[in-house]
Amino acid sequence: MKNKQQNSGKLQRSISFPMLVLYGMGTMVGAGFYALAGKVAGVAGLFAPIAFGLAGLLALFSALAFAELSSRIPHAGGSARYLEEIFGKQWLSAIVGWLIVITGIVSSATLTVATTRFIRDFVSLPEQLTLVTVALIIGCIAAWGVRLAVGVVVGICVLQIATLLYVVFGSATLPEATAVSWIELLAPLESTAWLGILSASFLAFYAFIGFEDMVNMAEEVQDVRKSMPRALVLALILTALLYMIVSTALVLTIPPDTLANAQTPLAEAVRHHGALAVGAIGIISVLSAVNSALVQIMMVARVAYGMAERDYAPAVLATVSARTQTPWVATVLATLIIIVLALSLEMTTLANATSVVLLSVFTVVNLGLWWLKGRDKDKQPAGRFNLPRSVPLIGAAVSIAALLFRLWQTLS
Repeated sequence: MKNKQQNSGKLQRSISFPMLVLYGMGTMVGAGFYALAGKVAGVAGLFAPIAFGLAGLLALFSALAFAELSSRIPHAGGSARYLEEIFGKQWLSAIVGWLIVITGIVSSATLTVATTRFIRDFVSLPEQLTLVTVALIIGCIAAWGVRLAVGVVVGICVLQIATLLYVVFGSATLPEATAVSWIELLAPLESTAWLGILSASFLAFYAFIGFEDMVNMAEEVQDVRKSMPRALVLALILTALLYMIVSTALVLTIPPDTLANAQTPLAEAVRHHGALAVGAIGIISVLSAVNSALVQIMMVARVAYGMAERDYAPAVLATVSARTQTPWVATVLATLIIIVLALSLEMTTLANATSVVLLSVFTVVNLGLWWLKGRDKDKQPAGRFNLPRSVPLIGAAVSIAALLFRLWQTLS
């Protein structure tokens, strides 16, 4: 193919299974949970841990669909490539691919703005210069090499996990903790309680969005057909357990109303440890935003690379550096567009649209796998991750429900 001839190198399979699991957790743990922990507690009350557990279960159905597809079709391009293989419609794959690229760029620009504003809360710096500098640093890390970029994501992820565990410790040492017993965390069999839990679980669902970014690293993972499905499922389960542990510690010791009204709900658990502890939570919040922005740039570059490889994006986007083994042209272009958007546009509306697009993609991917398994039921590939046909159908229903909930939130 003409675009392959332009490549000066190939993507390098340098990501091990442990790194992939931590990378996957890094795509989920962070800004979403830091912001949503209080809001979920405000809706579900003492049953917030159940809401996070249920949200993880809901997300798991779509994660399982991505896991099977990553085993069947282990290529960069993710959802766009999957839909091409399933339906054979290049126009559908191109639309989905470009939608994912656009939402990734918008999301990264939004996170870059958030990072810049937070930095300026600590240090008085020119806003536009700071914004450009932050975006260029993130873009350089993404282009420098996959091991460095994944290493940064993994390193920040470890800091995030350590911070959340510190929040658990802080909750346990609160001098004026509320007197709540473990038994009060068990939801009664009443429709009112479970309506609140279900509503909170759809809200908490957004703290798990990010797992789908893992599959875009398929051409850089060692033993991808085995490693990717296992890592994807394991990363989501570990993230759900972590969310449940932290939210349990919070609601056992801090009134849900206090958490819901707090600007930084996690900081409420360590405020008694002094300004240094609260500041540390703030710094980790900045790093979480940086981490999420870095993941988005890496995802965008690899989706663009995969699309160019299939001839429905400009061929130059498939160019891979022989030295760094990264799709450097796609990464540079994504970084420049992110800077322009961050400098010129109001991001709130566009940012809200990203989750709607992603949930729509989840729906189509789940329905696509359901249809594929029906079409090829007599020739299931041996030795691959294989689900019952009902699983992607449930995943599609969950995604539609979460999409409707998100639209209701936006319109209300």
